[in-house]
Amino acid sequence: MNRLTSLILGGVAAASLMACAPGRPEAPAGTSPDYAKVEVEPELYQHSFSESFWDVPKLEDGFYSTRPAARGDGVVVGELTREGGDAQALIRLVTEIAASNEENYDSLLIARNGKLVFESYFALGRVNLPHPQASATKTYTSLLLGRAIQLGYLTMEDLDKPVVDFLDALDRSSFASGADEITLQEALTMTTGIRLTDEQWGEMRDNPDRMQGQKQVQYMLETSQPITAESKIFKYGTGPDMVMQVIEASVPGGTEKFLRTELLDKLGITEYEWLTEVSGLPAAGWRTSFTSRDMMKFGHLVMNDGRWDGEQLIPADYLMRSMTPGVLTGDDDIYGGGPEVSNIGYGYFWWTADLDSGGKTYSVANAQGGGGQYIIPIDDLSLLIVVTGHSNDNTTLQRVAERIIPAFRP
Repeated sequence: MNRLTSLILGGVAAASLMACAPGRPEAPAGTSPDYAKVEVEPELYQHSFSESFWDVPKLEDGFYSTRPAARGDGVVVGELTREGGDAQALIRLVTEIAASNEENYDSLLIARNGKLVFESYFALGRVNLPHPQASATKTYTSLLLGRAIQLGYLTMEDLDKPVVDFLDALDRSSFASGADEITLQEALTMTTGIRLTDEQWGEMRDNPDRMQGQKQVQYMLETSQPITAESKIFKYGTGPDMVMQVIEASVPGGTEKFLRTELLDKLGITEYEWLTEVSGLPAAGWRTSFTSRDMMKFGHLVMNDGRWDGEQLIPADYLMRSMTPGVLTGDDDIYGGGPEVSNIGYGYFWWTADLDSGGKTYSVANAQGGGGQYIIPIDDLSLLIVVTGHSNDNTTLQRVAERIIPAFRP
């Protein structure tokens, strides 16, 4: 059974810390917030970025902190109890996660009022190790598009224009019927109407030499079944590559440089991985890795209406549209659901849902990645929750409703 050890336990009296000094028996994990092991094993935090995430040994113990350390990484830290959090409730939650040896969770971080106040790691999670993001990457792609709009390379009006109008290397004569009418907004909401077989998707993935640049979009639009009003319903997976192609065609210097200098550098994100797709462009829907703390920066960016360090990086009106459900998808289409999770929708690569907690409903937009990566801002509570994991078998949104919101609710 895993034990849960505190990195730094904030809000605990000195006498309580002394009770767990060397030579004194350690209290059973999670029975009280009064035990703490403040001597952090350095090797747990020194895995180089070049090391494969999957080669990192699993933590034998889980770790948490109610007073996270300032690491000079641009993340503002605070103390859980000073920001109105119930330390006992959250320690019980992470103790249960650690004791059950769940592989569903690698980290759980919580910020309140713009400050990181709770930080925990399990299994493969490390404070300085970028974590594979899967489809949470789609949300970062949406923010990248917003950055292009903020800088004037695209406009809000462009969202209603056909994708093909931005791509001048396409041969429209071979398109499937209706392909030239797919708008940028439809690509963002996964309502393109594109329908390829599994074999056709596989052919595209397995032949990068034939899919370079806009040839990837050419293949999709000429191979798809006819695109009709009836087929333009939510279909997860269609759209991200088209959005990245529009960004590539619109920004100077190419997308790779643009995302690095105009988004990641602005947020102080330096330890990350963003791999390419078969087109040779940065992947739009997966294949990134970010640390949990850097995931919080994306969350704070949207909670600050697109502002960072006094600079407007993303238009506020774009974020509002992005995080508003454009389509309802059905309750079966979301990871981490449960009885308190309803009205599942989708915006511009953001999932949306209603979380019922304590007789109140909180409407939230959230980034999601298969395996269990989440960025969950809850504006009504000035609360930001970041989760990483490596198993689809999780109930994260349900746990947020049942266990985390009550720890901060007035």
